[in-house]
Amino acid sequence: MTHSVASGKSIRFLYIASIVLLCAWVLGPLYLLAVNALSSPDTINQFPMNLIPEFDLESLIFFANFYGMLDALINSITVALFTMCFSICLGAPAGYALARFDFVGKELFRVIILMTRAFPLPLLALPLAVFFIETGLDDTAFGLSLVHTTLALPFAILITFSLFSGVPRELEEAAWTLGCNRFAAFRFVILPLILPGITASAIFAFVISWNEVFASAVLTIQNRTLTAFLLQNLDTAPLHLKFAGGFILVVPAIVFIFAVRKYLFAMWGISNR
Repeated sequence: MTHSVASGKSIRFLYIASIVLLCAWVLGPLYLLAVNALSSPDTINQFPMNLIPEFDLESLIFFANFYGMLDALINSITVALFTMCFSICLGAPAGYALARFDFVGKELFRVIILMTRAFPLPLLALPLAVFFIETGLDDTAFGLSLVHTTLALPFAILITFSLFSGVPRELEEAAWTLGCNRFAAFRFVILPLILPGITASAIFAFVISWNEVFASAVLTIQNRTLTAFLLQNLDTAPLHLKFAGGFILVVPAIVFIFAVRKYLFAMWGISNR
């Protein structure tokens, strides 16, 4: 009995230690990034490094006034918004069809959706660049958003599929018996129930586009997004500009996690009801 209790305590200790190490591994670099972004340029170059932020906005102000940075930030927001809209407008109907209709090859189609993420983007860089140049989509926010949509669309389809699967079909059928057509039943019955999950999916697509760098660097020259612009100036930019740019890139992802975490948990819980 004593041996069993000691073994249980050891397992619990290892479990807690693993969680602490994982949190330190993830949160440590984020904390150091925030400290340096919120400190003055002189403090960043000091040794030993200061572990407490000064809440000095000089680095962020320098980042905002750096030539081309504001345009890159606007381009990132524009492309991410386009990607978010395209992903939901295309992914939600596909997710609804997978959840509500039975057709030949349905399971294979779901596998193919996942397989699209198995193709590395660098392999498609050259044909994409040639195609975009021939069609005039190169170096445009719209063209880049199409590429980002292909990256976010599989997640949008599978997430919305889980959402629609979690809503009982009987609710929709009851709306039909009361005079609603399929579109009206979706609008007034289904959509209010899944709207939080749709919002989470949309923000997820936004973050995917926001953090993408390879396609942005290959397919844009004058109208670069923030990630591509920072990559372009990585060698010549001062250290405090790099920390400020990294901080600005990380903030949307962190806000996304805290804003929609309960919707994501509920979404997976609904799919396994």
